Amino acid sequence: MVLKDRSAWTGTPRSATDSDQTASLSLAMIGTRGVPAAYGGFETAVEEIGRRLVERGHAVTVYTRGSAARQREYLGMKLVHLPAAPAKQVETLSHTGLSVLHAIGTHRPDAAFVFNAANSPFVPVLRARGIPVALHMDGIEWKRSKWGARGQAYYRWAEEFGVRTADALIADAPGISDYYDAEFGVPTELIRYGAPVIDAPDATGVRGLGLSPGGYHVAVARFEPENHVLEIVEGYHASEATKPLVVVGAAPYSAEYTRRIEAVAASDPRIRLLGAVYDQDLLDALYAHAYTYIHGHSVGGTNPSLLRAMGAGTPVVAFDVNFNREVLAGQGWFFSSAADLAPQFATVEAHPGLVAEFAEAGRRRVASVFTWSGVTDDYERLARRLARGASVHPLARHARRSADGRG
Repeated sequence: MVLKDRSAWTGTPRSATDSDQTASLSLAMIGTRGVPAAYGGFETAVEEIGRRLVERGHAVTVYTRGSAARQREYLGMKLVHLPAAPAKQVETLSHTGLSVLHAIGTHRPDAAFVFNAANSPFVPVLRARGIPVALHMDGIEWKRSKWGARGQAYYRWAEEFGVRTADALIADAPGISDYYDAEFGVPTELIRYGAPVIDAPDATGVRGLGLSPGGYHVAVARFEPENHVLEIVEGYHASEATKPLVVVGAAPYSAEYTRRIEAVAASDPRIRLLGAVYDQDLLDALYAHAYTYIHGHSVGGTNPSLLRAMGAGTPVVAFDVNFNREVLAGQGWFFSSAADLAPQFATVEAHPGLVAEFAEAGRRRVASVFTWSGVTDDYERLARRLARGASVHPLARHARRSADGRG
């Protein structure tokens, strides 16, 4: 049951008035690295949504960690800088715990957006102080190999706990909504990510890397097994492609996985590993001037890198999962292994007309479906409903994972 209309909401919210639709809200965004965005999809979402909510007259507080600038305000958003334990296993949880204590101890926001299902243990603390909570569930995190057995078990538990405790659950893709419907029988808010439409960025940085506009394939991903970077370089290595493959990314956790990727790249002069690129202008140029974008992500929902490539007018060869097919609306090429990726390179290089057709289709889809303005509309409407007392908690508080365990 996906909440496409609001009749499935439970609880006893008071009736909306005209003033409710225009009143300024106080909102907190908790559970990310914060802004300015310099790390990943959540941070970009917080920045893009938060700045627009401020422009609409709302007060937005963003809890931040690891920022060198330490400014108190950014694009109108109030920033609260708090520390985090310097360990992968507890970094997010320690920072979120401090953020929640600050939120309940210093002010009572009208609603809180908590990102990442791992942070679900703190949802009841906020709700106990009368702060309604929307929990962004992200992808199916417990399936990510980087966490190991204990981490995966924790994410699986936290996912179920979040379902039972939050006032609203946010899913960023239809496949994620379907998952929570099948696993728990609870409604979710389907709210996408956004992406810009990038028109003709400067190619100076690309040329400075020794690349020619339209003369290379690009992959952008963290080096993690579920992102299939190894399969991408192996598939390319086995191909007869004439355009080089540029790989942007690094491995935050797996040295062995990185070594395997580097070994393939070292054996093929057509493959270039650029490492992480944090210059957004250069990264946008790398997307926009690539012949194709190779997308190996398989676990998350709507992926920001995929949207960015589409908005840049770059056709996509994507790993074949329902999330990617839905985002692309079928307008791309798909692979499931290194073996079936290899011939795709020859196919795309031999059909520039189809490449151009898919490029334009992706750009149009981003411009019509994946806009930050539209995403902000959804967050604002959700915040207003939460502030009026709407909640799925009475319906979901006894939810349990389905007996067939297919998740």
